[in-house]
Amino acid sequence: MSATRNASTRWTGDLQEGNGVTSFLSSGLPDTPVTWAARTNNPEGKTSPEELIAAAHTSCFSMAFSGALAKSGYTAEEIVTEAAVTFKPGTGITDIALTVRAVIPGLDNDEFQKIAAGAKENCPVSQALKAVPISLEATLG
Repeated sequence: MSATRNASTRWTGDLQEGNGVTSFLSSGLPDTPVTWAARTNNPEGKTSPEELIAAAHTSCFSMAFSGALAKSGYTAEEIVTEAAVTFKPGTGITDIALTVRAVIPGLDNDEFQKIAAGAKENCPVSQALKAVPISLEATLG
């Protein structure tokens, strides 16, 4: 079974001074303003494509990691994943740094690192973003 999710952005004005509103059509989450300034300077309550990619990547990785842990016989008490998506004007997205901290009873660090690395490689969002380097820092505890 496949699932399709939809979002839209309505943009007005030029790149530098214009602005947009991103709507989450599938989930009905609140509309979110987006601007070039939020992408390259201080967000000031607005989002950017990179922040949206970071959110997608952290949720996808956390799910992939949880699933991989279950296949290995472990259940996490907590998984906290952060993503830093770096954007350089004129170049584009240059890298993504994932950081995960997790509490997983009975799991040693070597196995933890192996499962986390596999989740990073197999997460569908990681697969979609292979055009940029994706690093992973994983901390057990």
